[in-house]
Amino acid sequence: MIGFLQRVRSAWVDVDGERIAHIQGGLLVLIGMERLDSLATAARLLQRILDYRVFSDSSQRMNLSLRDVRGELLLVPQFTLAADTRKGNRPGFSPAMAPEQARPLYAELVKQARALHPRVESGSFGANMQVSLTNDGPVSFWLEVSPHGQDPDPT
Repeated sequence: MIGFLQRVRSAWVDVDGERIAHIQGGLLVLIGMERLDSLATAARLLQRILDYRVFSDSSQRMNLSLRDVRGELLLVPQFTLAADTRKGNRPGFSPAMAPEQARPLYAELVKQARALHPRVESGSFGANMQVSLTNDGPVSFWLEVSPHGQDPDPT
């Protein structure tokens, strides 16, 4: 499972001209689900999102997590994050989880996030969303959790 995390001053999601989600200060995380992802994978990614230290402490070092700063969280499903882009000029989507499996997994991720964190908003699975943000920094990170419960080896 993939989370593209962005530290934001604000972010929002519109669908068909209607604002469906909005946060002030925190993290916007685009979520990509791969074929072998599971509830365990989602739980591990959520833990990393909530505990990843991307906010500055009093010494201006990134030592504080979303939980520490009591920031807001906006989760947005994004199918294209799971694309295979290693060759050619067109992405391949064979690594991506099928929508009928991804929809309930994403819903469970949002449910778990709301149980663990006080302010969680969500995009709309399968909708044509317009996502806007004011990136803070900019600070962006690619987080990935393998289906086997281990984070991928960076080497």
